[in-house]
Amino acid sequence: MEQSIEQTTEILLHLSPIEVANLKEGINFFRNKNTGKDYILYKNKNHLRACKNMCKHQGGLFIKDIEDLDGRSVRCTKHNWKLDVSTMKYINPPSSFCQDELVVEMDEENGLLLLELNPPNPWDSEPRAPEHLAFGEVQITYLAHACMDLKLGDKRMVFDPWLIGPAFARGWWLLHEPPSDWLERLCQADLIYISHMHSDHLSYPTLKKLAERRPDIPIYVGNTERPVFWNLNQSGVQLTNINVVPFGIWQQVDKNLRFMILMDGVHPEMDTCIIVEYKGHKILNTVDCTRPNGGRLPEKVALMMSDFAGGASGFPMTFSGGKFTEEWKAEFIKTERKKLLNYKARLVKDLQPRIYCPFAGYFVESHPSDKYIKETNIKNDPNELNNLIKKNSDVITWTPRPGATLDLSRMLKDPTDSKGIIEPPNGTKIYKDSWDFGPYLKVLNAAVEDEIFLHSSWIKEYFTWAGFKDYNLVVRMIETNEDFSPFPGGYDYLVDFLDLSFPKERPSREHSYEEIRSRVDVIRYVVKNGLLWDDLYIGFQTRLQRDPDIYHHLFWNHFQIKLPLMPPNWRSFLMHCG
Repeated sequence: MEQSIEQTTEILLHLSPIEVANLKEGINFFRNKNTGKDYILYKNKNHLRACKNMCKHQGGLFIKDIEDLDGRSVRCTKHNWKLDVSTMKYINPPSSFCQDELVVEMDEENGLLLLELNPPNPWDSEPRAPEHLAFGEVQITYLAHACMDLKLGDKRMVFDPWLIGPAFARGWWLLHEPPSDWLERLCQADLIYISHMHSDHLSYPTLKKLAERRPDIPIYVGNTERPVFWNLNQSGVQLTNINVVPFGIWQQVDKNLRFMILMDGVHPEMDTCIIVEYKGHKILNTVDCTRPNGGRLPEKVALMMSDFAGGASGFPMTFSGGKFTEEWKAEFIKTERKKLLNYKARLVKDLQPRIYCPFAGYFVESHPSDKYIKETNIKNDPNELNNLIKKNSDVITWTPRPGATLDLSRMLKDPTDSKGIIEPPNGTKIYKDSWDFGPYLKVLNAAVEDEIFLHSSWIKEYFTWAGFKDYNLVVRMIETNEDFSPFPGGYDYLVDFLDLSFPKERPSREHSYEEIRSRVDVIRYVVKNGLLWDDLYIGFQTRLQRDPDIYHHLFWNHFQIKLPLMPPNWRSFLMHCG
């Protein structure tokens, strides 16, 4: 029997920042001069896909297909097989193979790495044939957002419990009303999987309630570069049984149950997904992964669940100036949501799970100050996605409602079984109509009057701690009130990240410029606690302008993912100020 080994990544090709800047739209061919291996990289605006330049038929080399006027396909020099690199599907012969994709990752210098996951399909190690399932033996109950309660024989497993409080500081709130027994369900779980560190999946308010009753509950996370629980000590939540497991290795729970955590191909430093297998029946949860496992996933699983909604970004609603008119933003959002919907439908069609469930997108910008975001940040409708899937495949779909339970055995045997999905009782509250804003905003507001901010030197202290420099970008930071007008007595300052200086005026040299207006309670809370800027950006707590209109990946990636794990030493700072 083949034993599973930890999944690793191998760097196959490294492109310099100049080579990345010179990538042309469409197909690009590259050779690693050290190994002699060839690769293809396809560019579509800001989206990149890559593969080995090797035909799946007999290993022939691909060249440009002169018959392809759209610039998307390549032709094998051996037998004229053709590959559409924009989809990684062979078009001659049609409906034959898919090309194995490589992981594309940007490095610290704006260069590019092509990575290969090894083994690429780790779930194939130690394979198990599906066994008979009794009715009621495997049940999946939806609680809220990305939180599912799985009954697997005599074990219970819970995914990503966000069940009270906000996410991303104060920007996201639960759309659905979780079942009233959600805390009892968590306490009864044998294990909990938390996919990544974003607060709509790692909810410290939820985990605090759980830890008060069961601090030793086993929690499992992937071995990401930035630890999922990097901020546990700061949070004050007392959890004592957090298990970090390697990627691509089966974790045995009992003789019938095992699970495997996989990395994301786009954000391997922080994002994960999971395969749960019970008696040979697989449940695939890709959560928020952009390209889970580099795009290679098991086919024909019993149940697949994934995100679907879109809207989990400050772009473009929080931007203004230049092209960012209301009309442009509305059209962009409409187009992007449609693209996401089609991508998810195509993915489901390709993987052919028996059942598909859209989840991890049920949030709302419910605080009154975020009325503009709530009205403009239109999200996909899960029923629209499910209808699209059913139009193109025989996959069974499930739009979950809080407290609804899917009986896997019944659904696999007969999708029309009236007991296959048990909906919550009539009269059950499905959507939240009130949120307890007060306690959470009180915590944020307390930071506004913190002693740190009596001393303007906190600005240099913070950005020195953050450690980002040697980049030709000047940022103006403006503290604001609720409506993003300057906060009376608040700070308004420039940071020049080329030399990490704090000039009174913009430098005379040519440079990129961003203006970031941030609500004072959130920015000061983030600064004081050394938190990542996702609370600001994904939480819609900023308004941004930039000149030129360029996304500065290195800057935002640093402040959203790569800040130091330990918060600033404000005690020492205040002692020196005193």
